[in-house]
Amino acid sequence: MTQQICAIVFDFDETLAPDSTSGFLAGLGIDVPAFWNQNKVLVKQGWDPIPAYLQQMLQESRRRESGKRITAKKLAAWGAKVRTYPGAASLFGRLRKLAHAINPAITLEFYIVSSGIGEVIRATKIAAEFKDIWACDFSYNKAGEIDALKNIVSFTDKTRFLFQIAKGIIGPRARTEPFAVNEKVPAEKLRVPFDQMIVVGDGYTDIPCFSLVQKNHGIAIGVYDRASRDRWGKAWGFIENRRVTHMVAADYRKNSGLDDALSMALERMARTITLKSMTYRG
Repeated sequence: MTQQICAIVFDFDETLAPDSTSGFLAGLGIDVPAFWNQNKVLVKQGWDPIPAYLQQMLQESRRRESGKRITAKKLAAWGAKVRTYPGAASLFGRLRKLAHAINPAITLEFYIVSSGIGEVIRATKIAAEFKDIWACDFSYNKAGEIDALKNIVSFTDKTRFLFQIAKGIIGPRARTEPFAVNEKVPAEKLRVPFDQMIVVGDGYTDIPCFSLVQKNHGIAIGVYDRASRDRWGKAWGFIENRRVTHMVAADYRKNSGLDDALSMALERMARTITLKSMTYRG
């Protein structure tokens, strides 16, 4: 039986909001360009860029005197201040309303799969809209200070969470049974088949997810920040290499290009699910 569920999976930084990690670092008085330049140095030394930036944050925190170190409380406080791109806060209700209008039996779910910092993302004003959020996490000492890397989400790691969504491995089970994602599930028994997923992202870490959903007839939407002209080349490269179905500016306001792209993708998907269900019943 076709599951009547659509999933829209978002990256976070520079997809739903400007780079929240850079904003946090700037608030600590850190030279942000120098920080990311050092990240490039580490990458040339063989580091994966995601654990590299997290390790830099650990080192920065340890260099600081007590009271000025990076803590869970400070990360969450910054998350509560993060401003999303225009229209993002009202997007979820509009899309749920659209899905319901097409077929009241369809459930629309939202997820975040990000290489950003989970403590920040889970504290944002839009966090409650998501059924689950996967991101990088630190562990903390008794003082609440970051003291080790706990979870890392990088590049192809992101596809693992698409498989978890597909198989219904979400919530507490996703944290306590990490190998459950390897269980074999017949395509017809997937909770959310890949052709019922839309992935929205902006960067190179999203490419594996783009490829996975497009290969399986889902939809990949790339976004870019109009204000960051230095990143436009990357956005154009996604189009040239057919990484995405659509490439639009990160403006979620009603009737924007991105709102139209998401609405059209969801409408197509919802109508396809309805036809699948009718075929099954027939």
